[in-house]
Amino acid sequence: MTADPLQQTPDAMLPIGSPGHLAGTDDLGRDQLARLVYGARPLILVSLAATALACSLGLVLGLMAGFYRGWVEQVSMRGVDILLAFPSMLLVILVVAAIGTGATPLVLGIGVAMAPVFARVVRATASREVNRDYVLAARASGARSSRIMSVEILPNMMGPLLVQTFAILSISAGFAAGLSYIGLGIQPPTPDWGYMVKAGQEFVFTTPMLVVVPGLLTMLFVVACNFVGDDLRDAFDPRRRR
Repeated sequence: MTADPLQQTPDAMLPIGSPGHLAGTDDLGRDQLARLVYGARPLILVSLAATALACSLGLVLGLMAGFYRGWVEQVSMRGVDILLAFPSMLLVILVVAAIGTGATPLVLGIGVAMAPVFARVVRATASREVNRDYVLAARASGARSSRIMSVEILPNMMGPLLVQTFAILSISAGFAAGLSYIGLGIQPPTPDWGYMVKAGQEFVFTTPMLVVVPGLLTMLFVVACNFVGDDLRDAFDPRRRR
């Protein structure tokens, strides 16, 4: 891809298949194929970064709550419950509105909103694993708590955690595209699928591909993440394999 997604061609606006533009141009004469290719970057990078942040925060909170129990569990889980009381999209919008628009606030907002969901899964899984024989044996041998959590418990939790990770990735992609659509995500002129859908709305009846293609690509990415999560769930669950 050598075309510049920001370069305008005033004599070639909107028609599909304009000379030198395989997928045509938008209303400003910018190559649509180049914008679609480059527009995948913000969505994928923001989704991956937000998922990594959410999983990191949720893993720490959930693992400590499930392992230590007592007041640690009560304090951390009550904080998680408070965050879960807010609708996820509303919480993301509040964070982005407080910090500002752009990729970094978007990552922080989605990561904070999705962390409680991951923490609940980690805490439930860790609570089951903490009473297993291999954990009791590690404690009897004098292993430190940090080693037990990182070396003994965490590897045995990877199945459900991987499934939840891809579920959060798909939700993060939807949030990133949605916020860009309403103007709180990636800002123009940076190509972004969510904003491209909004920009193409004005021409939906004359040039529908400006809306259909970026919207379809976003949907395919979200669905693909869900399919991968379902396959991982089947792979890690022997009952489903049978």
